[in-house]
Amino acid sequence: MRRNGLDVAYDICREITKRASSSFYYGFLMLPPAQRRAIYAAYAFARQCDDIVDGDLAQAEAERQLDAMRASLDRCLAGHPEGPVMKALSETVRIYKIPSEYLYMLIDGVRIDLTKRRYSTFDELREYCYGVASTTGLICIEIFGYKGGEKTRKYAEDLGIALQLTNIMRDVAEDAERGRIYIPQEELEWFGYEEADLAAGRTGPEFRRLMAYQAHRARDYYDSGRKLLDRLPLRARACVSVMSGIYTSILDEIERSPSVVYRRRVGPGTGQKLALAGREVVRSVVG
Repeated sequence: MRRNGLDVAYDICREITKRASSSFYYGFLMLPPAQRRAIYAAYAFARQCDDIVDGDLAQAEAERQLDAMRASLDRCLAGHPEGPVMKALSETVRIYKIPSEYLYMLIDGVRIDLTKRRYSTFDELREYCYGVASTTGLICIEIFGYKGGEKTRKYAEDLGIALQLTNIMRDVAEDAERGRIYIPQEELEWFGYEEADLAAGRTGPEFRRLMAYQAHRARDYYDSGRKLLDRLPLRARACVSVMSGIYTSILDEIERSPSVVYRRRVGPGTGQKLALAGREVVRSVVG
C-alpha cells in the first residue's frame, strides 16, 4: 500500500533518532504509536539543531544555518513546513499544542555553543542546560500528557538538567579536545584542578573529587526529576523511567571510576540497554 507523505516524514524522523544511537530511542519504544511518532519528530528537530553546532562548520556558517533553521521553524509554525522533519513537526505541534517558545528556546540554547566555551559558575551552566535539555523535556511532557501543572514542568526541567550534566561528565575529555569546558571555572579552582590537567588527562585525587562533586549535583537533579514519573500516564512513565535508568547507569560507572571518561565513551551496550529497559518498565509500573 502506498504511503502518504506525512507517514514518510515520520519514518525519516524515526531513522534520524535511531541513527543517532541515542539512549532515548529505547525509551521511546515504550510509547503508544501516535506519541512515539510525535516524539521522533521533536527529537529529529532537536538533533538537526544540535548537529549544526557539533559539526566542523566555521562559526559564520553554523550561525547562518541556525538562522535558516529558525526561519524554517517560522514557516513550519505558520502552516508552511518544508522538508520531512518540519512536516512531521508541524503536525506534532498542532496535535499536542506544544508551545512554540520551547522550540525557539532550543535553537537559542544550542547557539550558545558557538560563542561560549567556558562557564564561570554553575548558574551560567544551568542556563545552558535549560536551553539544550530542559526545553526538550518540556516538549516531551506536552506529548505525553501530564497532571500537576507548573510543578510537573519543574520536575521535567530538572530531569533534563540531570541528563545534560551526565552528558557533560561523560564527554569531558572529548569536549576539552574541542576547546569546550563545561565544568564551571570556579569549581575547577575549588578542587585545585586546572584546564591544563584536563587537557593532559590527569585523573589524580583532584580530578576524582571534582567529578564526585559533579555527580552529587547530578544525583540531586535526578531525585527531583524522578518526581515527574507519578504525574505521567503509565506508558509515558515507562519511557521516562527507561531514559533516566540508562543515564543513571552511565553516572554510576563514572562515579565508580572517573578516569574511565578518558579511556572510552561510557554507556551500556544494546543488550544492557534492553535489560535496563525491562527493569525500568517494571519499576515504573510497580512504583
